[in-house]
Amino acid sequence: MAHHHDHSHGTGNLKVAFFLNLVFTIIEIIGGIYTNSLAILSDALHDLGDSLSLGLSWYFQRLSNRGRTQNYSYGYKRFSLLGAIINAVVLAVGSTFILTQAIPQLFNPEETHAEGMLYLAILGIIVNGAAVFKLRKGESMNEKVVSLHLLEDVLGWAAVLVGSIIMMNFDAPFIDPFLSILISLYVIYNVYRNLKKSMQVILQATPSEVSLDEVKSQLLDMSEIIEIHDLHVWSLDGNYNVMSVHVRLEQDYKLSEVSDLKEKMRSRLHDESIEHITIEFEGKDEDCSYGKSKI
Repeated sequence: MAHHHDHSHGTGNLKVAFFLNLVFTIIEIIGGIYTNSLAILSDALHDLGDSLSLGLSWYFQRLSNRGRTQNYSYGYKRFSLLGAIINAVVLAVGSTFILTQAIPQLFNPEETHAEGMLYLAILGIIVNGAAVFKLRKGESMNEKVVSLHLLEDVLGWAAVLVGSIIMMNFDAPFIDPFLSILISLYVIYNVYRNLKKSMQVILQATPSEVSLDEVKSQLLDMSEIIEIHDLHVWSLDGNYNVMSVHVRLEQDYKLSEVSDLKEKMRSRLHDESIEHITIEFEGKDEDCSYGKSKI
């Protein structure tokens, strides 16, 4: 059920996207200061978070190629959660700071260099668009998530582009702090969403795409099974889901029959978004009351 791909191409794509984003972030910071634009600086902060996220994604994708070790028997998949949490903290602190600067400016706006904002917005669309193009055919979940996030950045730069055109043609300096507030709130919303998902994985919550009731129903529909208990499904990294279950059989089976039964169970659960399943069989008259927890 596990998927095996050559990850070297995906690692290379993330590397290119990381350096593209990092170089442009530096240009953004300089440009934001030059144009006196909080909207540009807000996007610079956003892209700094993206650069950090891309760098960590690149690093952890390289780590994942090492496979399992004696110390990390599940592999390095959960290391990506560390990157997500670090990234979330950086973005939350930075966005809050931008909001404290932007809200007062909304009522007392300062002049900005709208033409400079226009050029930076065009460059932002090109750079982020190139990164999306590089990652668009990625096979790994990592690449797909990053590609979608960078596509959202392109839309953010499109908003800055429209805002700069408005300011070039009308006396509307409030547009810049208004855009920076919108961008910062959008970043904080995504920080909350990503932190929530990371905490659910750390606390081993049942993945949202898996229904325990459906899993239980699929197993109990098999005539060989009379009861299941200690059914647990959790995720290693938000993508790779793992399950363990105790199964009471209606009679004693030969080892070869048990092997066939396991394959039958795995086949039934093929579409339940579970990549790894551990099954413990129990005889009809076996006493397994110790530590038993029905689900």
